[in-house]
Amino acid sequence: MTFGSRIRELRQAKNLTLRDLAKNVKVTFTYLSKIENQKLSFGEFPSDDLIVKLARALDADADELLLLAEKIPEAIRKRVLQRPDVFRKMAKLDDLALDRLMAQIKE
Repeated sequence: MTFGSRIRELRQAKNLTLRDLAKNVKVTFTYLSKIENQKLSFGEFPSDDLIVKLARALDADADELLLLAEKIPEAIRKRVLQRPDVFRKMAKLDDLALDRLMAQIKE
């Protein structure tokens, strides 16, 4: 799923028009349409602040939307910077090893 398609899905689930949501987060409906249709040029990508506003307006998880927009949520960024050694090791693990690690964490 892309960031734009998730925004559309969330907006439609709340029965909001593009204009309704745009007014709520203080952007143009044309800009939101570009987001939903993946028609943004490089300089037009939404800021972290706008993504958080969209999450609030749509009752969505801001971290999920940030990650779909290929941005790193602040809490994750801080933790990576605090323990880069751990994240370097985790980045080298395959999916099976990560699944085992997650199973141990859940216990």
